[in-house]
This record gives sequence, structure tokens and C-alpha cells, in this order.
Amino acid sequence: MRISLVLNGAAAVLDIDPATPLLWALRDHLNLTGTKYGCGIAACGACTVVIDGQARRSCVIPVETVQGAAVTTIEAQRLPALQALQAAWIAHQVPQCGYCQSGLLMAALGLLHAAPEPSDAQIDAAIDNVCRCGTYPRVRAAIHAAALAQRRPA
Repeated sequence: MRISLVLNGAAAVLDIDPATPLLWALRDHLNLTGTKYGCGIAACGACTVVIDGQARRSCVIPVETVQGAAVTTIEAQRLPALQALQAAWIAHQVPQCGYCQSGLLMAALGLLHAAPEPSDAQIDAAIDNVCRCGTYPRVRAAIHAAALAQRRPA
């Protein structure tokens, strides 16, 4: 089946089994390996991408359900909000081992789409990704910093 979508701002077409999880379509068919496999049951968040502005776990989403959707992965380098998040991640020394970082960044990007100035409670509710290194206080600080950076005039 042919699946058409907007991937990181550009048109993409996949000729793929429609039941294939989006995660594997991204990694195996489009060579976008920044989205990670963690648990395969949507519990850990390593596979988080943004679909039509909402953070979603790609390991359990059949690729057919993103027909016509806008999908954003960690490889979308030109997004100002993602650049602000990445800069804040570095400034607040969020990454430790790094495996979960692309999923955390995508979850944060989805949150900032929904709540440009999130409260601590909103961050805690939205960022339920598993990070074995336990950098959650740094994640919260980085999200607040990125939100502030987005509000500043250029």
C-alpha cells in the first residue's frame, strides 16, 4: 500500500504493509534512526514522534493511520522550537546516556505545541517517558528555558 505523509516538512511516500508500525517505517524504510525502539508497547517513550502537533508513541501506530499526516522526528533540524529545546537540553545538561533523548525531545516539542508556557504540572503530566538516568528535574528546567526562549523576540 502507498502511504503519503509530510515528514519533517517534506512530502514522503512509502510503499509498505499498512500494518507496519510507524517506528519501523521510519527506521527501516526511511533510514531515520533517531527515533529509538525501547519497549514496543508504548510504555517507555523512546519512540516518541510528533504527529499533527501531538506527541505519540510510534511503536504502536500502524503506518496506515498517518496517511496525510504531518510527522515530525528528531531529524527535523530546522524547527525553531526543536532548536530551542536542543539548546536548552545542552545548557541544562539533560542528556546522560542519551538513548531516550530523542523521545524526550519529541514529547517536549508536542507539549510546547499544546502549551507554549507549560506549568510544572503540565510538564509532569506530558513527560512520562522513561529515563533510566533520572534527569527529570533537568528536563523540566530545560522545557521552561525553551519556552522562555520561544517567547523572546528575535
